[in-house]
Amino acid sequence: MPIEIAVSGDFSATERFLTAISRGRMFDVLTSYAERGVEALASATPVDSGVTAASWSYEINANPAGAVIAWTNTHLDEAGTPIAIMLQYGHGTGTGGYVQGRDYINPAIQPIFDEIANAVWREVTANG
Repeated sequence: MPIEIAVSGDFSATERFLTAISRGRMFDVLTSYAERGVEALASATPVDSGVTAASWSYEINANPAGAVIAWTNTHLDEAGTPIAIMLQYGHGTGTGGYVQGRDYINPAIQPIFDEIANAVWREVTANG
């Protein structure tokens, strides 16, 4: 009983996809998402003086193996602790008290994560 395999078509779509990946084109859209993340974080940051909200920025590190968007906040207290982290997780006061943290980072950035995941999925599953 012989086994017969029939193949039709070509690998042009696969070759286009692999060429695009090798050139890093899929990372081009990350700047837009990174900037939108900064806007989301700034608008969600609790405001006293506004310095912490205005101190959000981002870095994109991309290489052929992948990419990372790192959102950073440069506003520090006198001891060098990031104010954004103190607001997120809480902190002790100089008089022995405690200020409860408020989860504002995760709800602000989650929609951006979802958009990135959806965009990547659309790109991966796009025909041709």
